[in-house]
Amino acid sequence: MKIAVIGPGAIGGLVAGYLKLNHEEVSLVGHADAVEAIQKKGLEISGVRGKFNLKIDVSGELDYSPELAIICTKTQDLAEFLQKNRDYLKDSLILCAQNGVRAEEIISGFLPEKNIISSIVMFGSTYLEPAKITHNFEGSWIIGRRSGRNDDPVIRVSRALEKAFSVILAEELLGMKYLKIFVNANNCLPAILGQSMQEVFAHGQISRISIAIWKEGLMVTAAAGIKLVSLPDFPLERMEKLLALPGEQAAGILSGIISGLSKEPLYGSILQSIKRGRPSEIDYINGEFIALAGKHNTRAPLNEKLVEMVHAVEQTGKFYSKEELVEATKSLIEKA
Repeated sequence: MKIAVIGPGAIGGLVAGYLKLNHEEVSLVGHADAVEAIQKKGLEISGVRGKFNLKIDVSGELDYSPELAIICTKTQDLAEFLQKNRDYLKDSLILCAQNGVRAEEIISGFLPEKNIISSIVMFGSTYLEPAKITHNFEGSWIIGRRSGRNDDPVIRVSRALEKAFSVILAEELLGMKYLKIFVNANNCLPAILGQSMQEVFAHGQISRISIAIWKEGLMVTAAAGIKLVSLPDFPLERMEKLLALPGEQAAGILSGIISGLSKEPLYGSILQSIKRGRPSEIDYINGEFIALAGKHNTRAPLNEKLVEMVHAVEQTGKFYSKEELVEATKSLIEKA
């Protein structure tokens, strides 16, 4: 397939690089700083599969109609990109790789819904400077229709991707996508502190905040009548059993899990955006719990506070200390 990957960041750059290594016809579209760096130095990928430097077609604008467009921009950037490029994409298959649950809804405002394929990325990577990506850990790439059964277009896309990734076909992805929000909801903590996931979750009281985020998220999704569906690498039952344990014990187990995810520092998508001076996707992750609560006559006060703190970091460039974070959330954790 002729593939265009939109957004050469942590996921997009990794996807394009590995597909190129497996002889797919792939090009990248990105911001000027990334385009210049990749053209000058090549795309450098290091991590769990070794180290590679790849020459790859890259440009600042989409100038052709791909068979498949893998859109890896942040959710908040989708509308602007689609507005500019809908003519090139109107006959393309669209694979969306955003966190949260809003991407498909936004894309369907510009392109035919039958062309849109959902996905959930379970592998992890880091991108802090243009043209340089660290692949932190392996994981599956789940693809399928957001609401409905899979069909020939989904099968075609899966065959292209499985040359480079562990692809799992699934149907009715919406329940899985909501559970993935729980996985990503922890990313707000490194963003508030300006530290790696490993540094953050070595601190017991910070791990307690994470447990409370999940408890509040479960309360909100239950109030909204959302049925969470297990992910291959993150079964719902595992989270429920963890949350049934005493707080300190649950926090200790979570700390051990996250500390062992990657030998390289792992920052999470929200902090990566902040470090690059770009708006984060916090409103589509922890902010989704807040939005759901508002629609169903309840509140998510812990997530409200954490979203507020992330936005403060975005606006001021100043990170909080661990002591400040613990103090700001202490009373909210007790209620969760």
